[in-house]
Amino acid sequence: MTLYRLLICVCVFALGATLPARAQESASPLSVQAMQDQAQDYLLKHAQMYPGIATITLDSTRLNAMPACTQSQVFLPSGQRLRSRMSIGIRCLSPQSWSTSLGATLSVQGLYYVTNRRINPGETINQDDLLEREGDLLSLANGVAIDPNQIIGYVASQRIPLGSPVRSSALRDPQSVMRGQTVRTIARGMGFMATGEGQALQSGAPGTQIQIKASSGQVISATVLDASTVQVIL
Repeated sequence: MTLYRLLICVCVFALGATLPARAQESASPLSVQAMQDQAQDYLLKHAQMYPGIATITLDSTRLNAMPACTQSQVFLPSGQRLRSRMSIGIRCLSPQSWSTSLGATLSVQGLYYVTNRRINPGETINQDDLLEREGDLLSLANGVAIDPNQIIGYVASQRIPLGSPVRSSALRDPQSVMRGQTVRTIARGMGFMATGEGQALQSGAPGTQIQIKASSGQVISATVLDASTVQVIL
C-alpha cells in the first residue's frame, strides 16, 4: 500500500471515530414544553392510584432560566405523596448537571364516603351507614379510606362522628384478635398437630404475628388465622 493510500485510510478511520461524539454533542436541547410534559406524565402516572379524574397545572417559569438540557429526569422528594399543592423536581443529566422545581396544582375528582350516623367502637359498619360524596380526593386527610370494600364489614376501633370520612386507622378487620382475648392455639409439625389455649398479649389482623401467653405461662409467637385462632410458630 502506498503512503498516499495509507494516509487516506487513517483519515477516514479518524473521521468515523469522531462522528458519534459529535452527534452526541449536537443532540437537540429539550424544550421547556417537553420537560413540562415529562413532569405532567410523571404526576398522571402517580395519580392513577386514585379512582378519579386527574387535573394537573404546572408552573414552568423556572425552566426558562435554566441552561439547555438534552436529557432530564423527574423526581419527587422521598416519601412525599401527591397533594393539592406541591413541588415536583426536574433534574438535568446532560450536558450540564442542574436541578430545579416546578410548582404543581393537582386535583383528582372522585367518590369517597362519609358516615350518616355516629359509629361507636365495636360496631360493624354496613352499607347503610355510609353516604357517597364527590370531591377532590387529594384534599382528604391522609389515611382516609375511599374504597367501600375497605370500610363495609369492618369494625370501628374508635368513635367515628356523623358525616366524617372514615380513616383506615379507625377500623379493624372483623377477623382480628384483640389484646387480652382468649384464643385457641394450633401447633403443627411433622406428622402431628396440637391445640391449646392462650391469651393474646397484642392485637393483630389475620396474617400478622403477635405474642401469646400460653396456659403454661410461656410467651410464644403466633400468626393470627381468624378472630379466635392463632397458629404457633415452631
